[in-house]
Amino acid sequence: MKNENLKRGEDYSIAQLGDPVVLTLSIGFIVLFVGFSLFDITAVADLIGNGFAWTAKTFGTYFQMLLLATFFIAIGLACTPAAKAKIGNLDQPEMSTFRWLSIIMCTLLAGGGVFFAAGEPIYHFVVTPPAFTSEPGTAAAVSNAMAQSFMHWGFLAWAVLGTLAAIVLAHAHYVKGKPLQPRTLLYAVFGERVMSGWLGSVVDACCVIAVVAGTVGPVGFLATQMSFGLSELFGLTDGLATQLAILVGLAIIYVTSAISGIHRGIQFLSRLNVFLALAVAAIIFVFGPTLFLTNTYFQSMGQYVSSFMEMATMTAETAPGWWMQWWTVFFFAWFIGYAPLMAIFVARISRGRSIRDMILAVAVMAPVATTIWFTLMGGSGIYYQMTGAIDLAEALNNFRFDVATLTVAQALPGGSFMALAILVLTTIFVATTGDSMSYSIAVVSSGHDQPNTFVRAFWGLTMAGMAAILLYMGAGQISVLQQFIVITAIPVSLILLPSLWLGPKAAYAMAREQNLITGQAVPNRS
Repeated sequence: MKNENLKRGEDYSIAQLGDPVVLTLSIGFIVLFVGFSLFDITAVADLIGNGFAWTAKTFGTYFQMLLLATFFIAIGLACTPAAKAKIGNLDQPEMSTFRWLSIIMCTLLAGGGVFFAAGEPIYHFVVTPPAFTSEPGTAAAVSNAMAQSFMHWGFLAWAVLGTLAAIVLAHAHYVKGKPLQPRTLLYAVFGERVMSGWLGSVVDACCVIAVVAGTVGPVGFLATQMSFGLSELFGLTDGLATQLAILVGLAIIYVTSAISGIHRGIQFLSRLNVFLALAVAAIIFVFGPTLFLTNTYFQSMGQYVSSFMEMATMTAETAPGWWMQWWTVFFFAWFIGYAPLMAIFVARISRGRSIRDMILAVAVMAPVATTIWFTLMGGSGIYYQMTGAIDLAEALNNFRFDVATLTVAQALPGGSFMALAILVLTTIFVATTGDSMSYSIAVVSSGHDQPNTFVRAFWGLTMAGMAAILLYMGAGQISVLQQFIVITAIPVSLILLPSLWLGPKAAYAMAREQNLITGQAVPNRS
């Protein structure tokens, strides 16, 4: 045992440096993107824009099918006896239920969800989604607008981030001793070749690049949103200097959190975020248009459920191509790009939880909480839009969602105070995304769940630095980078695909190993 531990320690010190191929490809992408953008920003934007449009048109339906299959298979698995199996060979969870749920809520869809919560429902209210025929801006359009937002940020989005892939990773890591890396999702398909060869490094690098592209966006957009908000509320200059100062402050917060680890900084930020979100939500519900919000939620949830398949399966053949490209396909591809590293994070924080607990928390409870938050922010925005208190039609047609959030916040009870509170809340939400992704990328680089402090800080600072350079070139270049995540969703989706059958297989394997079932599944031959 002593020699085994010594060997583990030697492996750990070597692994701290990270996979050189993953590091070279990931950093190489960042350098090339920034370098070519500085050289010819228009050419880069056009190239990625064309790739984005082609990917959305060619693979959009496939992305939708992948999310649908993941959700239904995960929910079906949660109803089986195998779902009683515990993750990580622990009888008791590593952390309390509240802390665990707080981290899940604040890391998976946190940054993007908060950014779009006010603006997206209002956009669908003034521009009717193709799945519906209601007249824009009317009472009949309210539940349709909310239902469309629920589709983008609800059950399908959450399920792909932390259910089947997380189960595959948990079994491979905690039972078979495989590293917490995206390549592990393909171990049952390719065997040891993918674990030690160049293919595994390329797989990991694709997932890291997708997450970098997806995380730099919210980090950069937060800087523009905060800068605009501080200008409106306190008269500060809304410019690059303010945006860079905000980036520095944000980076300090989430890098410090990532360095301190899951059980300290990440957990603390998540709990603080939840308490603040609950306080803001309570104020909006009690002092805002309470009856309107209550009725809107129930009507919208009913519309969401009844129109679920129609919205989820709508394609460019039945809807305007531009709409599918910039809404459903864009969001679904974004979530796919995040999925492997989010699954790593979920597997890491869920030790001691049953598979059923994890699936229900990620694929049911978290989406319901998200729809409530969207109703409070977006529903309030629709109410004020209908009553003429605000008019966001022009801003949202230009995709100015930063303007939407602040405008709705200022119209809420408490005015400027609520606007400031929501800006702070948004900042912490983005910080929780930044710290969890810095940690997860460091895990992928090192191959174990206690990555070196320097590696965590390096990736956090790298993403902040990239956001700063892109802001210097213009906020439009951050949008270009976000479009790139749709392109990266192609290889990442192929990495996730085997989880559709390997997830249930791993769950049954864990259940047999824990003597919870006998003879109810095909023996695990991995």
